[in-house]
Amino acid sequence: MELLGKSREELRALCVSLDEPAYRGDQLYRALYVDRIFDLAAVSTLPAAFRARLAKETTLTLPAVRQRYSSSDGSVRYLLALGEAPEPGAPKKKAQRPALVEAVFMPSESRQTICISTQAGCAVDCQFCMTAQLGLIRNLTPGEILAQVLLPLQEHQQTLTPQTNVVLMGQGEPLLNFDHVMAAMRILLDPTGVGLAPKHVTLSTSGIVPGIEKLAREKLRPKLAISLNASSDAQRDVLMPINKKYPLEKLLAACRDFPRGSREYLTFEYVLLGGVNDTAEDARRVARLMSGLGRVKVNLIPWNPGSLPYQEPNEKNIDRFHKILLEKGIPVFTRYSRGRDVMAACGQLALTEVRDNPLAVLP
Repeated sequence: MELLGKSREELRALCVSLDEPAYRGDQLYRALYVDRIFDLAAVSTLPAAFRARLAKETTLTLPAVRQRYSSSDGSVRYLLALGEAPEPGAPKKKAQRPALVEAVFMPSESRQTICISTQAGCAVDCQFCMTAQLGLIRNLTPGEILAQVLLPLQEHQQTLTPQTNVVLMGQGEPLLNFDHVMAAMRILLDPTGVGLAPKHVTLSTSGIVPGIEKLAREKLRPKLAISLNASSDAQRDVLMPINKKYPLEKLLAACRDFPRGSREYLTFEYVLLGGVNDTAEDARRVARLMSGLGRVKVNLIPWNPGSLPYQEPNEKNIDRFHKILLEKGIPVFTRYSRGRDVMAACGQLALTEVRDNPLAVLP
């Protein structure tokens, strides 16, 4: 049994099954998610004999850091090697090959932000995103999702600020791995677990309408961000083929019904592709799409270069797009991605090895 990713209730049940008091599960839960202790022998709150038995009968697995790529802006891209995990619906003995995923740690003066993956690869096939070139390899387990937060926090513990933000914007579509993602989120958002505030955790989706509706029914959930990236169905069908299944009318209806707190905004992310979706008319259409949705904001993200046949927007078009949304009363922010020099920016996560990079740090 793998311990990382297990809930408090699951750990309590495990301890009872091993003839230990249930409260031992509480102690183990705290050791994993609050104290971030990943060596069972070091969990001093548990009796030595029980630690030895846990070490024999369970596993506690962190991804192996294949490589760390340190950006000139302080960001670190982690290339992580995962262990084997069963294919969905496959017999327990059958396992897939190990997979690689990426996470990005981005420190700043007032907070640190960690961008994590929820799948190895991605099946959604957004045409401007390099992760799409990988296809879907497999879903990540709750422990593999949590580890991408816990590992950087542990490594950078001496320089952490009080606020940690987590964004589910790495590889994969979170709502296509709903159960595992939410199992991880419940631990991440538990005040007695990792303890992050829901307002500091954001789940980004390409627009999986049934997943959005399911997320809306969760009592404890992260903030929602919609990866929009187009101003019309015709445009979005090309850039994001998932739109053919969940067109804008259905997507925006789900957004309209999504519950929000009194100060909570629904975020729309819009990747600006030079000469494709960055015109003044695009901006006006986006403003019309936002009408009637309640509290929303738009994050404009200039496209980050890679091996795909698109180009960065020019500053004139970025500024014009921004200005038009403001004039239409839409809160808008232009977000320039960090970590571009080590392929850690939005849309660049494709397991790229940055060769001859003097800032790369081997494990």
